[in-house]
Amino acid sequence: MEILPIIYLAYMFIAIYFLTFYILLYVKNRKNLFAFPKLTKKYSVSVLVPAFNEESTIKDTVDAIFSIDYPVTELIVINDGSTDRTKEIVNSLMKKYPKLKIINKKNSGKGDSINQGIKIAKGELVTVVDADSYPAKDSFSKMAGYFDDEKTGAATCVFVPRNNKTFFEKLQDVEYHVIAFTRKLLGYVDAIWVTPGPLAMYRKSALEKVGGFDRNNMTEDIEIAWALTGAGYKREMCLDTYATTTVPKKLKPWYRQRRRWNIGGLQCIGKYKKDFFKKGMLGAFILPLFTIQLFLGVLGLGIFLYVNIKRFVINYLLTALSIHAGVPVLTINDIFITPSFLNYLGIILFVAGFIFTIIVLSIMKSGVLKRQNVFSLLFYFLIYLSVYPIIMISAIYNFIKKNYKWR
Repeated sequence: MEILPIIYLAYMFIAIYFLTFYILLYVKNRKNLFAFPKLTKKYSVSVLVPAFNEESTIKDTVDAIFSIDYPVTELIVINDGSTDRTKEIVNSLMKKYPKLKIINKKNSGKGDSINQGIKIAKGELVTVVDADSYPAKDSFSKMAGYFDDEKTGAATCVFVPRNNKTFFEKLQDVEYHVIAFTRKLLGYVDAIWVTPGPLAMYRKSALEKVGGFDRNNMTEDIEIAWALTGAGYKREMCLDTYATTTVPKKLKPWYRQRRRWNIGGLQCIGKYKKDFFKKGMLGAFILPLFTIQLFLGVLGLGIFLYVNIKRFVINYLLTALSIHAGVPVLTINDIFITPSFLNYLGIILFVAGFIFTIIVLSIMKSGVLKRQNVFSLLFYFLIYLSVYPIIMISAIYNFIKKNYKWR
């Protein structure tokens, strides 16, 4: 018996399993997707904004934070050795905003920058905002209520592209909304595995308990979520508020960003590999889920390349032999394609995934579906997502070579 059909069948089973898993979570929890706990007390909140060469966005980020309808105790910009005008811009803004502070330090990475901010933060809650992201006015008030539960260590929300006009930006718009929706679904089984950088709120005592952020990890927002999970803290997701963030406008910076995400994911797997399949949500579910999803695309690409290379070689040899023997190269039987069970599974998976994506986009309140068309959605499914396995292969190579580059 050939091994390829078995591998392909296993691949299809895993893909259909995860899709079914998300659908069942949605059906069960669809009535309270946008629910969030009401505020029962006012928490003191310190906002940390790590910044490296962010002169083009830092002012708008600071303005957005001070426009929020929830009072902040302080806003600390950690200037991570910027060589542009970031420092000067923040200093000028301090005249307008008395609660604005700045830490100037040598470049040592985002994780270390956040840790420096945590050391002097006065708030019960520490909120981390990327220097090119802009929280909605109601974001803090809708996220803070989760911390009434003493077991909650972090809360996050939806992130949508601030720039969503070009075709390439619209593809990322679809991606960000699908990711946000599935993250909310994972929250119902305590399986949120990342608290993304654009906006995440943390209990300061929880951050101190786990030793803060990993300064060497390229996806510190994944690692801190895993550290909190391992320490027994819950991570929550509010689907009813958002932060906008600037997404890459061109292919090269997009590729580098995604490669960094994958390298950081590999770093996290390496750091926590000892916890695989052990008791607790991190080892029993999040690690296996994250690893399978990370490598599933590479397996699919491998199957695709093997099948097509094999078909090319066989057809080439048959053609050469047919010409040499003087027999027809193509007969009428060769024109007909006999569908197989595996073909049907692939079609079913594609259609189901496409429909699920459209449903997700229609549910989201940002009107993302109105900004799309059938062509962009098909392109997203057939082309955009197919690039990810290639990025993953590049990430694996760079991870092995320890070539960790932020940009």
